[in-house]
Amino acid sequence: MGTIILDGHKIAWHKERVEAWLRGERIAPVTIDCALTRRCTYKCVYCYGQLQENDEKRMTRDVIFRFLDDAAEIGVKAVSLISDGESTCSPHFYDAVLHGKANGLDMSTATSGHVLKDERLEEILPALTYLRFNISAADPKRYAEIHGCSTGAYDKVIGTIREAVRIKKQKGLAVTIGLQMVLLPEFNDQIIPLARLGRELGADYLVIKHCSDDERGTLGVDYSKYHGMIDILKEAETYSTGTYIVRAKWSKILSDGKRKYSRCYGPPFMLQISGSGLVAPCGMFFNNTYKRYHIGNIADTSFKELWKGERYWEVMDLIASEGFDAHSMCGCLCLQHKINEFLWDLKEGGEPLEQPEGEMPEHINFI
Repeated sequence: MGTIILDGHKIAWHKERVEAWLRGERIAPVTIDCALTRRCTYKCVYCYGQLQENDEKRMTRDVIFRFLDDAAEIGVKAVSLISDGESTCSPHFYDAVLHGKANGLDMSTATSGHVLKDERLEEILPALTYLRFNISAADPKRYAEIHGCSTGAYDKVIGTIREAVRIKKQKGLAVTIGLQMVLLPEFNDQIIPLARLGRELGADYLVIKHCSDDERGTLGVDYSKYHGMIDILKEAETYSTGTYIVRAKWSKILSDGKRKYSRCYGPPFMLQISGSGLVAPCGMFFNNTYKRYHIGNIADTSFKELWKGERYWEVMDLIASEGFDAHSMCGCLCLQHKINEFLWDLKEGGEPLEQPEGEMPEHINFI
C-alpha cells in the first residue's frame, strides 16, 4: 500500500491544470463528488444533508450515464459517488460505477453500507479506486443512536465490510477499503473501539474527521471541545500497523472552524453535485437559500452544456471575487478547504507552484 493522504490534498500533483487556472483558462474539474439520489436509510445526528434540501429531480439511468460520459469527455479524472444522499439507494448505483470506469474515470464511493448488496461486491470492487464506509460507532446500541437506524443495521454493515475485505484479499484487488468516523465531542467513547475494530476487520484505514457546520451553526458543533480530545485521538493512532492506518484530520479538528482565505478558489478543481442533479460550487450551497450560486441541473441540461455555459463561470467568478467572503457567507471546513488554502497561498500569498517531490500518493485523481 502506497502513501494515502488522509489529512491534506493532492492538487499539487495536477500542476498543468493549476497553471491553466492561474492563466485564467476555463478548466474541467479534476474531481467531482456526485450523489445519485438524495435518499438515505439513516438519520445521522450530524448529517449536513438536512441543511441541503433543494428541488428534487429524477436521476434516471440516462441522466447518470450522460453525466459520466460528459465528465470523461471534458477531462474530469475522477468521480466520487458521494454527496448529499446515499448513492447505494439508487437502482442505478452498480451500473454507474461500471459505466464510469469503462469511460476511463477513476470511480469511488462512500456509503453507510446498509443497503450495499454483498452479492454485487465482486462486480464493483475491481472498478473502484476506494470504497469507504461511514461508521461512527463500534457498538450496536451507540451505532443506532448516532446513525438513526436499527441496532440490526450494525451487524449487516460489519458483515458487508468483512465481505469486501475478503474479496479484495482473495482476488488481490487494488481497491482501498477504508472507514470514516465523523467525530462529535460526545462520540469520544467510540474512538478507541473503532480504531480496534478497523484493525480487526482488515480495513486499510480509519480516518477520524471533524463535523462541518453551516455559517449559522445550525448543527451546534462546538469546535473548542475538540482540543480536549487530543490525547485520545493520538492513542487511537497508535493502533496503526504496517497495513492499517488510523489518522485524525488534525488540520481541521484543531482549526476551531476557522479559515485563512476570504475567497473560494477550489470548486473549479473539485465540484459537487447534489443527488437531485443540482450543480453548485459545493454542497454548502445546495439549499434553495443559496439559489444565487445554483448553476443548473443535469436532469434538465447536460453537464457538458452547463460547464461550457456562461452561468457556470459567472458563479465561479463570483465566489472568487471581492463580492464573496468565505469567512461569513458559507459554512466552515468544507470539502474544498485544503485546496482553498493551497490556491490562496498561490494566488494571494505569492507562493511558487512547484512539482511535488517524492512518490506519487494513492488516489491521485481524488484531490
